[in-house]
Amino acid sequence: MFKFIGAALGYFLFRGFFGGVLGFIAGSAIDNYLASGSSKSEGNSEFEYYRRHSAGPRNDFATMLMVLSAAVMKADGKILKVELDFVKNFFSQQFGPRFNREHLQVLKHFLDGAEIPLSQICNDIRSRTQVEVRIQLLYYLFGLAGADGKIEASEIGVIKNMAALMDIPDRDFESVKNMFFRDVNSDYKVLEIEPNASDDDIKKAYRQMAVRYHPDKVAHMGEEYQKGAKEKFQKIQEAYENIKKQRGIN
Repeated sequence: MFKFIGAALGYFLFRGFFGGVLGFIAGSAIDNYLASGSSKSEGNSEFEYYRRHSAGPRNDFATMLMVLSAAVMKADGKILKVELDFVKNFFSQQFGPRFNREHLQVLKHFLDGAEIPLSQICNDIRSRTQVEVRIQLLYYLFGLAGADGKIEASEIGVIKNMAALMDIPDRDFESVKNMFFRDVNSDYKVLEIEPNASDDDIKKAYRQMAVRYHPDKVAHMGEEYQKGAKEKFQKIQEAYENIKKQRGIN
């Protein structure tokens, strides 16, 4: 709006086209400044909404999941019923009676709202959780992305961005991704090794992964998070067994 006002004022004050151009530039700068302030204010408002709903001792992790779920569901520009069903089923199984309407309201808020302030929220999650918990969040998000039978490049991009913002190492991101997004070398990527690794290196990598990804690592989060951790641990074991079978390792 101010760019047009500025152009008109500049034209009349300086009596010519050049003055109109200067006024247009000045007005555009004002418009951009106001838009930036409005966007920042809206981002802060969304972050404050997140903080209010993640303040409780048992609600914090649920809110984290809901916000990150909304980001993945919005990644490809369409909200699918199968994705919503995945979230509802997961929460019903994981949280039981503690899963209530408020959780869905948080999800709806971020699905319907403007841009999610992922940088602020992921930084908050990083500061409040151990890396093993954040990796478990990653596993859940890939499960959600694949709920419709395929994982879009846009969904992988959003999850990768969130992983970086939450300070999840690239090797862990690739490991979890290849539990869902398979190719000929996925079993090796799950174990975070190269296909030309020696048999001894494969055994060593498996032992290390078994320790790092053991469900006990997230036991402090409560029983409701153990199922996903056990599933992830089983995929590591499956990858190891597949490689052993391919190579004839005893």
